[in-house]
Amino acid sequence: MDIQGVVAEGFEPVRDAFVRNFEVLGDRGAAVAVYRDGRKVVDLWGGTRDADGDADADGSEPWTEDTAQIVRSATKGVAAAVPLLLHQRGLLDLDAPVGAYWPEFKAGGKERILVRDLLAHRAGVPALDRGLTAAEAADGVSGPHAVAAQHPLWEPGTGHGYHAQTYSWLLSELVLRVTGRTLGSVLAEDIAEPLGLDFWIGLPDAEAHAGRVGRVAPVEPPESAGMLRTRPRRNVSEAYADPASLTRRAFAAIDPLPDENAPAYRAAELPASNGIGTARALAHFYGATIGVVEDGARIFTPATTAIAAREHSAGPDRVLVVNTRFGAGYMLHGPASPLLTPASFGHPGRGGSLGFADPDAGIGFGYVTNALAKSVTADPRAQALVRALKSAL
Repeated sequence: MDIQGVVAEGFEPVRDAFVRNFEVLGDRGAAVAVYRDGRKVVDLWGGTRDADGDADADGSEPWTEDTAQIVRSATKGVAAAVPLLLHQRGLLDLDAPVGAYWPEFKAGGKERILVRDLLAHRAGVPALDRGLTAAEAADGVSGPHAVAAQHPLWEPGTGHGYHAQTYSWLLSELVLRVTGRTLGSVLAEDIAEPLGLDFWIGLPDAEAHAGRVGRVAPVEPPESAGMLRTRPRRNVSEAYADPASLTRRAFAAIDPLPDENAPAYRAAELPASNGIGTARALAHFYGATIGVVEDGARIFTPATTAIAAREHSAGPDRVLVVNTRFGAGYMLHGPASPLLTPASFGHPGRGGSLGFADPDAGIGFGYVTNALAKSVTADPRAQALVRALKSAL
C-alpha cells in the first residue's frame, strides 16, 4: 500500500496502524490527520478515491491530498458547533425552550424541551410516525414540519436516545429561526471559510464538479481481520433487526435510505448525516474547538469548550441499546465510543469515520474512509488509530 503524507517524529505508530488498516482491516481508501497543540503532526492518505467500481467510477483513481468523503454521523459534531457558536455570541440560550425560537415545535407536548435537551439527544423525537422520502428529507421544509408535529416518544428530559436522522431537522430549523440562515451557510461562512476547512454540509456545485469527492460503498471485513470482526450483543442485533423497534424506526426516519453518492443527496443540508470533508478538515476543526491552531484561528472560547465536553446525557440509550454519553452535541468517551481519554468529545460516523478533540492532550483528530463497515460507534479501524495515537503521546 502506497501511503502518502507526513508524520512528525514520535507519531510513527499512527502511520503503522493506518497501513495495517489497509492490510488487515479492509480499508479501500482513507485518510487520517492529527493536530497537537495547534500543530499538524499527522496527515496521511492512501488507497483509492472510490470504494467500488460502477459505470461512473472504476475504483482505480488514487486518493489524493485533497480527496473528500461523506462522513455520515461524524457530521453531527461539526454541525453542533453552529448552535454553540450562536450561544457564544449571545444569540441562543441553551436553557431556553426550543419553542421560544420555533413556536410550532411546542406542539404535541414539547413545550418544555430546552435547546440543551435537543443538543444532548433528550428531546424524545428520534423517530417519526411516517418516514420521509429522500426528496422530502432534503427539501428543507418537510423534515422540520414533521419533527415539529411529532409527539415525543418519551417524556422529554427524562432520558436520552440517539436522534440518528431527526437531528438534521432539529438543528437546521433552530439555526434558521435564530439567524435567518441555513446551518450549512453559517458553517461555511463563519467557521469553514475563516479556518480554511474543506468541509461542507450541502456540497457546493463547484466542489461537486471538481472531481475531488469520492464514492462510498459498504464492505465486509476481510477474513484476515479474524477476531476483530465486530459482533454486537444479542439485544443490539435484535433491535436493529426488528422493524417495530425504536432503533430501526430512528434510522428509518428517511425511508428508503438515500443513495449517499447521489448528487442531490450531497447537495442537501442534512446536519445529522451528509457532511463531506477531509480528515485534515476534521482534525483542524476539532483542534480549533480547544485552542488556537497553527493559522491563529479558534472556534470556541474556553467556556464554550467546557459546555461541549460537559456530560448532559449518560446511561442506557433508548435507540442505540447500549450505554452512551453525550455533551452538548458531542458524544463523549465511554465503552460505546472509546475516544482518547475521559476528557475527549467528538462524534463517530456509522461505518467508520471519526472526529474528536481532547482538551487535556491538546489533540484534534480526524479519520475518514470510503469503505463503510457495519460499525455504528466504534469502528475497528478508527479504534486502531486512536490506540496508536495514545501510544505516541
